[in-house]
Amino acid sequence: MAERITGHTELIGLIATPIRHSMSPTMHNEAFAHLGLDYVYLAFEVGNQELKDVVQGFRAMKLRGFNVSMPNKTEICQYLDKLSPAAQLVGAVNTVVNDDGVLTGHITDGTGYMRALSEAGIDIIGKKMTVLGAGGAATALCVQAALDGVKAISIFNRRDKFFANKIRHNTDCEIHLFDLDDHDKLRAEIDSSVILTNATGVGMKPFEGQMLLPDDSFLRPDLIVSDVVYNPRKTHLLE
Repeated sequence: MAERITGHTELIGLIATPIRHSMSPTMHNEAFAHLGLDYVYLAFEVGNQELKDVVQGFRAMKLRGFNVSMPNKTEICQYLDKLSPAAQLVGAVNTVVNDDGVLTGHITDGTGYMRALSEAGIDIIGKKMTVLGAGGAATALCVQAALDGVKAISIFNRRDKFFANKIRHNTDCEIHLFDLDDHDKLRAEIDSSVILTNATGVGMKPFEGQMLLPDDSFLRPDLIVSDVVYNPRKTHLLE
């Protein structure tokens, strides 16, 4: 947060409900202070009913940007001027950037995932990955990986409707869907992948100490393993 709020200090926000438990204000204000940015980040209790008016208000107030969480991530798309390619494919937004009155919606989960790999010196472009899960986090990271040039993604999930056709039709990435209970196929796909990513909540409470793999024989020494769960920092899968 700015050391001293002045007439030049800009407001950045988060809109969601419930909201008071969020760590985003703490994280963002610390980041702004570290980077020397004259911004203040506040959380606002906003649901679908108030969403249209709030977006119009933020636009009128010339907020530089704001974050979006549940239950507004899909609903907000209709009130924005543009969507990033990833947000279009996912059909959800968690970040809005205001460029001179033009509001653009982004979904940053996949961007953060790919950037984390890059910063760790890991290159999966043109290669194959296996992903466990097909929820919101999985959708975002698979879409971004496909847009960035990952060659093939094998997705294991309980049988349900999924977004695979959108990725197939809008990128050059090969997408294959498999039943998570097909352990023979799971082993084969992991064996032919450079990276395995758990994109489910298994590993965090109330599933702490668990993993979706039947056992650790599905892993090999040169396989890169990642997990979207960040609490605990080291899940059972990563151990």
